[in-house]
Amino acid sequence: MSLNDTPMAERTHIGFFGLRNAGKSSLVNRITNQQVSLVSEIKGTTTDPVRKSMELLPLGPVTIIDTPGYDDEGLLGELRVGRTKEVLATCDIAVLVIEGKTLDPSETELLDLIRTRRVPCIIARNKTDIGAESVGAGDSLTGTFGGFPVIPVSAKSGEGVEALKEAIAGAVKSGTKRVRLVADLISKGDTVVLVIPIDTSAPKGRLILPQQQAIRDILDADAVSMVTSVEQLPNTLSGLKDDPALVITDSQAFGKVMKIVPERIPLTSFSVLMARYKGFLEEAVEGAKAIDCLRDHAKVLIAEGCTHHRQCEDIGTVKLPAWLKKYTGKDLEMVFTSGHGYPDDLNDFDLIIHCGACMLNDNEVRNRMIAAQESGVPFTNYGTAIAHMNGILGRSITPLGL
Repeated sequence: MSLNDTPMAERTHIGFFGLRNAGKSSLVNRITNQQVSLVSEIKGTTTDPVRKSMELLPLGPVTIIDTPGYDDEGLLGELRVGRTKEVLATCDIAVLVIEGKTLDPSETELLDLIRTRRVPCIIARNKTDIGAESVGAGDSLTGTFGGFPVIPVSAKSGEGVEALKEAIAGAVKSGTKRVRLVADLISKGDTVVLVIPIDTSAPKGRLILPQQQAIRDILDADAVSMVTSVEQLPNTLSGLKDDPALVITDSQAFGKVMKIVPERIPLTSFSVLMARYKGFLEEAVEGAKAIDCLRDHAKVLIAEGCTHHRQCEDIGTVKLPAWLKKYTGKDLEMVFTSGHGYPDDLNDFDLIIHCGACMLNDNEVRNRMIAAQESGVPFTNYGTAIAHMNGILGRSITPLGL
């Protein structure tokens, strides 16, 4: 896999925020050494978030996001500010670009929002080349403000840009993920069997991202990956000299696979592994229990992190709703969302079932989970919910140490 093929969710997301004409776009262009964003003296030139995937040393693969000004006005301006807030939910680190000696009310509001979202932040005090003053009484040009480091920079001259990059790298490195998708659960030489259903909902000629990531992670662990279909799983297992260290199945095949794989062999799913990898497995396990409490006309949000063409056997909009209604025996109201379209108001929902979130980065998933918790809505994911309904949730999380 080349650098440019690094999945979006696996890249470090760096968002640049601030008022119109604070120099966000100019600073993005300076950091990337490319004309990523259109620059103009006219306020509001950036009307939609602009994303650039690249390698930024010493971080490696990153996605840099230039956002519309947080002080935009009018009906369209409100929509642009809304898009900026959406971007913040996806960021691993926020760079607040300012130019004045004090914070504008909109900048103060934005900084408070960044703090509320618990996103690491660096304040880039731009336009030092024209003598812009430091932020806050008593703060030095390389001091702090509100607990965040202040880095003086000039998008025009390049002054301070390397220091800003180093500060970004330092902030990101402190929160580097240590959990692996599979590799930390297996040992060198182990055999792992991956069960991948091939039906009308399977993409033609390729594997979906969690399956690709699992294979690569197993190879990185110097273990053996065996890929098979549900139909060939019995032959695959019987052909092995020893039991595999782990069997990983697509969640939608849990019902069939659990009957084939003996109890002595550890069994889990890609989606359950992804919940652990994204950092919300414990919450997903607890949230799955709410399925048993659903009543008639309960409102269930089924959220997917990607957008794709729906097939007749689509798991999110067809199979999962059918399984829920059969398991609960209730008349449930289903609401479906995809991509970055996640509701702002969750109070009307009784349960949220999210996909594996392989296309979303950790912060976006975490913020979706936190929003659910703040609204008092149980939050789980496909694989955890399906394992619960099949009565094997305990079995599927045991290999993961829960």
